[in-house]
Amino acid sequence: MGNRTFTIIKPDAFGKKYTGKIIDRILESGFEILGARMIHMNQNDARGFYAVHQEKPFFNDLIEFMTSGPCLVMVIAHENAVESFRKFIGSTNPADAAEGTIRRDFAESVQNNAIHGSDSDINAEKEIAFFFTPNQIHGT
Repeated sequence: MGNRTFTIIKPDAFGKKYTGKIIDRILESGFEILGARMIHMNQNDARGFYAVHQEKPFFNDLIEFMTSGPCLVMVIAHENAVESFRKFIGSTNPADAAEGTIRRDFAESVQNNAIHGSDSDINAEKEIAFFFTPNQIHGT
């Protein structure tokens, strides 16, 4: 199991000024930030990143949402990073997320769910490579 994963603090959380609170909680939970960049995704980046969902009915709404404002993309490290981070952020639906998780505390809906976390080690590495070059990541 890998020790790196990828996350995005999404436009809804960024716009509500939750970014600092979320970063604090990430660090307090023992994750290390290896790389971070503020971006504003354009249509091409969003469509490329979320290509796996292009046949799903929510795809266009997802692209519109992810291009609606700035995001913070990050590479983070932790033992068993993907699984640990997914548990830390909570269920995609904030109503189903456990107490004290990022999505329970900061998300509005399934779409506006504050934060993205990679769902596998393979996808984490693909997602990291989509937004970062190796020289942009500490410790690589």
